[in-house]
Amino acid sequence: MRAAVYRGREQLTVEDVDEPDCVPGSIKVRVAHNGICGSDLHEFYAGPFYVPTEPHPLTGYQLPLTLGHEFAGTVVEIGADVRNVAVGDRVTIEPIYRCGKCPSCQLGHYNICQQIGFHGLMAPGGMAEYTVVPAWMAYRLPDSISPELGALVEPMSVAYHATRLSEVHEGNSAVIFGAGPIGIGIWFALRGIGVEAVTIVEPSPTRREAITALGAIDVLDPARTDPARHIAQRTRGHGVDAAFDTAGVASSVSSALSCLASRKRLVAVAIREQPVRTELLKLIMNESLIQGSLCYTSVDYRAVIDLMARGHYDTTGWVSHIPIEQVVEEGFAALRAGRKMKVLVDP
Repeated sequence: MRAAVYRGREQLTVEDVDEPDCVPGSIKVRVAHNGICGSDLHEFYAGPFYVPTEPHPLTGYQLPLTLGHEFAGTVVEIGADVRNVAVGDRVTIEPIYRCGKCPSCQLGHYNICQQIGFHGLMAPGGMAEYTVVPAWMAYRLPDSISPELGALVEPMSVAYHATRLSEVHEGNSAVIFGAGPIGIGIWFALRGIGVEAVTIVEPSPTRREAITALGAIDVLDPARTDPARHIAQRTRGHGVDAAFDTAGVASSVSSALSCLASRKRLVAVAIREQPVRTELLKLIMNESLIQGSLCYTSVDYRAVIDLMARGHYDTTGWVSHIPIEQVVEEGFAALRAGRKMKVLVDP
């Protein structure tokens, strides 16, 4: 089968590899679509960061391996003892490997497992015609959810998890820094729980146009409008109930803290390659909080699938498709250059 195999920094090639075997407790999935994630970009251009160079303690895999952890497809084979899905089921995958033994796992927070692994980073992933995953990773998709949306459940669950950690609720207000795929996902998640007063801060005209076309009303260019001043005017000086940083730059953190109402949270979602200086005095004087957000749990997956089944998500204007043969030029390079927003690889 064809697969996009990662061998190191800027080394990703589409190769013919052996089709994986379906072992007991696992399922084989024919991949319909696989999204390219921001972590994949970091891995390709600056890694290896996440892909292990020694056997991973939970999966046993190491470099080189097939990328891809955002995917959906059809079950074509099931191993012995699999009961939750059947051949022919359309599924999306929650790609987290966890130990089940560390303190975080014991508390139910397996998304911060001390030995965490990801299918597509620590095991051969979905940027291929077929992939084999443990059956417990699979969620059956309702008929109303397209395979395209199914491949977006993973990144939209990242966004939904961040929204849950913010502790906002219906009638609250929020500001999102960055209108890339995760920023868009947070906007969808906020609207899904009844938060309508949402400001988007995004310097890219293309991204501002995309989220405005989806229905966002209050969208700012930070080069023209100061976000903190705008938020102060909009909230009559109170500030917003939550801020989200999906941009990954120091200026967005500083500005976000200036937008918060007292004792409210800035949720940090973006992965940064370098440390970011934080003005602790802003936290102290406002008793603000900075909350990290990593991945998702099954709670977020079920919530996103439910919202998708009710027609809540729209891919118009921000999702592109490419064949696997174009994964580097029209995938990784196009995303890095800002020519595209979200790319789904169709093996």
